[in-house]
Amino acid sequence: MWDVIAMDDTLNGTRAGTAVHSVPARGRLLDRIGELQTEIGQLEEAIVSHAVIDQAIDVIISLGGLRPDQGFGVLREVSQHTNTKLRQVCEQIVGWVQGGELSDEVRSALGRALIAPRSS
Repeated sequence: MWDVIAMDDTLNGTRAGTAVHSVPARGRLLDRIGELQTEIGQLEEAIVSHAVIDQAIDVIISLGGLRPDQGFGVLREVSQHTNTKLRQVCEQIVGWVQGGELSDEVRSALGRALIAPRSS
Protein backbone atom coordinates (compact mmCIF):
# COMPACT_ATOMS: atom_id res chain seq x y z
CA MET A 1 0.00 0.00 0.00
CA TRP A 2 1.35 3.43 -0.88
CA ASP A 3 0.36 6.70 0.67
CA VAL A 4 1.33 9.92 -0.96
CA ILE A 5 1.88 12.84 1.33
CA ALA A 6 2.06 16.11 -0.53
CA MET A 7 3.99 18.88 1.08
CA ASP A 8 2.26 21.87 -0.46
CA ASP A 9 3.84 24.42 1.81
CA THR A 10 5.41 27.19 -0.09
CA LEU A 11 8.64 28.81 0.76
CA ASN A 12 9.30 32.18 -0.87
CA GLY A 13 6.62 31.45 -3.44
CA THR A 14 8.04 28.07 -4.49
CA ARG A 15 6.61 24.68 -3.75
CA ALA A 16 8.51 22.78 -1.03
CA GLY A 17 8.06 19.44 -2.77
CA THR A 18 6.13 16.22 -2.69
CA ALA A 19 7.22 13.24 -0.62
CA VAL A 20 6.14 9.67 -1.27
CA HIS A 21 6.35 7.30 1.71
CA SER A 22 5.86 3.59 1.75
CA VAL A 23 3.50 2.48 4.50
CA PRO A 24 3.61 -1.25 5.32
CA ALA A 25 0.33 -3.08 5.27
CA ARG A 26 -1.57 -3.09 8.54
CA GLY A 27 -1.26 -6.87 8.81
CA ARG A 28 2.51 -6.66 8.61
CA LEU A 29 2.57 -4.06 11.34
CA LEU A 30 0.38 -6.21 13.57
CA ASP A 31 2.63 -9.22 12.91
CA ARG A 32 5.68 -7.18 13.85
CA ILE A 33 4.00 -5.94 17.03
CA GLY A 34 3.24 -9.56 17.93
CA GLU A 35 6.85 -10.56 17.29
CA LEU A 36 8.13 -7.72 19.47
CA GLN A 37 5.73 -8.61 22.28
CA THR A 38 6.96 -12.22 22.15
CA GLU A 39 10.56 -11.03 22.23
CA ILE A 40 9.85 -8.78 25.23
CA GLY A 41 8.31 -11.72 27.06
CA GLN A 42 11.35 -13.87 26.31
CA LEU A 43 13.72 -11.14 27.50
CA GLU A 44 11.74 -10.67 30.72
CA GLU A 45 11.88 -14.43 31.32
CA ALA A 46 15.63 -14.45 30.64
CA ILE A 47 16.15 -11.69 33.21
CA VAL A 48 14.24 -13.65 35.84
CA SER A 49 16.08 -16.86 34.90
CA HIS A 50 19.43 -15.14 35.15
CA ALA A 51 18.60 -13.76 38.60
CA VAL A 52 17.52 -17.18 39.89
CA ILE A 53 20.64 -18.82 38.48
CA ASP A 54 22.85 -16.17 40.10
CA GLN A 55 21.10 -16.69 43.44
CA ALA A 56 21.52 -20.46 43.21
CA ILE A 57 25.22 -20.06 42.36
CA ASP A 58 25.59 -17.95 45.51
CA VAL A 59 23.93 -20.69 47.57
CA ILE A 60 26.21 -23.36 46.10
CA ILE A 61 29.31 -21.21 46.63
CA SER A 62 28.32 -20.74 50.26
CA LEU A 63 27.49 -24.39 50.84
CA GLY A 64 30.58 -25.80 49.19
CA GLY A 65 33.13 -23.04 49.70
CA LEU A 66 33.59 -22.92 45.94
CA ARG A 67 34.54 -20.38 43.30
CA PRO A 68 31.71 -18.98 41.13
CA ASP A 69 32.73 -21.04 38.09
CA GLN A 70 32.68 -24.18 40.24
CA GLY A 71 29.27 -23.21 41.62
CA PHE A 72 27.84 -22.97 38.12
CA GLY A 73 29.48 -26.27 37.23
CA VAL A 74 27.77 -27.94 40.20
CA LEU A 75 24.39 -26.61 39.07
CA ARG A 76 24.99 -27.74 35.51
CA GLU A 77 26.00 -31.20 36.72
CA VAL A 78 22.89 -31.51 38.92
CA SER A 79 20.75 -30.41 35.99
CA GLN A 80 22.30 -32.98 33.66
CA HIS A 81 22.21 -35.87 36.14
CA THR A 82 18.60 -35.26 37.09
CA ASN A 83 17.50 -34.46 33.54
CA THR A 84 15.97 -31.25 34.89
CA LYS A 85 16.25 -27.82 33.31
CA LEU A 86 18.92 -25.66 34.93
CA ARG A 87 16.40 -22.97 35.81
CA GLN A 88 14.19 -25.50 37.59
CA VAL A 89 17.12 -26.86 39.60
CA CYS A 90 18.04 -23.30 40.57
CA GLU A 91 14.46 -22.47 41.55
CA GLN A 92 14.40 -25.54 43.82
CA ILE A 93 17.69 -24.61 45.47
CA VAL A 94 16.68 -20.98 46.03
CA GLY A 95 13.31 -22.14 47.35
CA TRP A 96 15.04 -24.65 49.63
CA VAL A 97 17.12 -21.99 51.40
CA GLN A 98 13.91 -20.00 51.85
CA GLY A 99 12.25 -22.88 53.69
CA GLY A 100 11.13 -25.06 50.80
CA GLU A 101 12.21 -28.58 49.98
CA LEU A 102 14.51 -30.20 47.45
CA SER A 103 13.35 -33.22 45.54
CA ASP A 104 15.19 -36.39 46.57
CA GLU A 105 16.72 -36.61 43.11
CA VAL A 106 18.12 -33.05 43.22
CA ARG A 107 19.28 -33.46 46.83
CA SER A 108 21.20 -36.63 45.96
CA ALA A 109 22.76 -35.19 42.78
CA LEU A 110 23.68 -31.99 44.63
CA GLY A 111 25.44 -33.95 47.37
CA ARG A 112 27.50 -35.84 44.79
CA ALA A 113 28.24 -32.72 42.74
CA LEU A 114 29.43 -30.74 45.78
CA ILE A 115 32.06 -33.38 46.56
CA ALA A 116 33.61 -33.41 43.07
CA PRO A 117 34.88 -29.78 42.84
CA ARG A 118 36.80 -30.07 46.12
CA SER A 119 38.82 -32.98 44.79
CA SER A 120 39.86 -31.12 41.62
